[in-house]
Amino acid sequence: MNYLRIIGGRALQGELEIQGAKNSVLPILAATLLNRGQSVLHRCPRLQDVDASIRILRRLGCSAEWEGDTLCVHTGAMACGEIPDAMMREMRSSVIFLGAILARCGHAVLSYPGGCELGPRPIDLHLAALRAMGVEIEEKGGYLHCCAQKLRGCEIMLSIPSVGATENVILAACGAEGATVLCNAAREPEIVDLQNFLNACGADVRGAGSSTIVVQGGRPLHDCEHTIIADRIVAATYLSAAAAAGGDVLLRRVDYRHLSTVTAALKEAGCTVRSHTDWVQLRSDGCLRAIRPVRTAPYPGFPTDAQAVLMAALLKAKGTTVFIENIFENRYRHVDELTRLGAGIRTEGRVAVVCGVGKLHGARVQATDLRGGAALAVAALTAEGESRVSELQHIDRGYADLAGDLACLGADIVRVDEMEKN
Repeated sequence: MNYLRIIGGRALQGELEIQGAKNSVLPILAATLLNRGQSVLHRCPRLQDVDASIRILRRLGCSAEWEGDTLCVHTGAMACGEIPDAMMREMRSSVIFLGAILARCGHAVLSYPGGCELGPRPIDLHLAALRAMGVEIEEKGGYLHCCAQKLRGCEIMLSIPSVGATENVILAACGAEGATVLCNAAREPEIVDLQNFLNACGADVRGAGSSTIVVQGGRPLHDCEHTIIADRIVAATYLSAAAAAGGDVLLRRVDYRHLSTVTAALKEAGCTVRSHTDWVQLRSDGCLRAIRPVRTAPYPGFPTDAQAVLMAALLKAKGTTVFIENIFENRYRHVDELTRLGAGIRTEGRVAVVCGVGKLHGARVQATDLRGGAALAVAALTAEGESRVSELQHIDRGYADLAGDLACLGADIVRVDEMEKN
């Protein structure tokens, strides 16, 4: 069993370069199917979800090889459009392959996706949008059988700004005839990165970052190189860790604008934050104060993925902070584990009330999901004594080296593999 052993009480100091964004590279890996040649992706993070996407690409007949943190993908030999159920269950983002496969070969067979259990995340928006583009979809034996004689550009209005549905529509629209106009699109920076990759391949996608995206389909695509943007949630995690533990950290190669709601909350809690074009610096004495209610919302609102790590940072803050989770129903699974460390948290439905406590104590805790696992590590940095965080497969889905990064900043943290000890 792998676990993180953390001794709390050390302030964090130093500089760190932030890894490439998980939520950017996953849809871009699906998008490589549209380029019938080579895609070279720089600053690609080595994550469990990235490995799962690579296995899907190879199952489809493509190849992908690592050269340091660069991933070279060749999709010219794509041989099929079917993804086995076991591969689909590994991560929620696997559904993004649907739009790309349909754009590439006109038919796809796959099951419903898996991922962290954060509550219902239906793909009905994806399917409705694809049907509007001419895709026939039939569910048989737990599989979706999708076929399109010809994808047609059209106007699509999403009922909510779903990130996954936005990405699927963009990918499918690249292979459609005519223009596709997507209204109420998600505005996340990762959507902009997907647009930049596709345009570097020769596509015509405009408007990403706004609520209306227009795709002119049918453009021939070619080989390209692309550098993945920084992971804003990883950056938010390390900023939260420094805020809670105290210290002075500088994060490089990260766009400060993508972190504006998180840094605003940390400033309100008493931290000093400075930023420039591609770096963010945070200073904290570790003595934080409660802040106004935190309401998660689609970008540019406060990100649901940063809710858990900010909560962990405020466990010892003076006063009471209220969190309202508006994206996922089951996003407080980490709360029971935080209370093992001595946190004072009450939850009811989508609301969590965090009452600051004088101190936290070390304990053995288990990661329940990706961001909840990172939150446990953040909290353990401020606890007295030793903590152990297990079930690291959740954390490995989104952090290339959480322990190594925090250790570089001075944290007393090490990843232990009990199999190696034996």
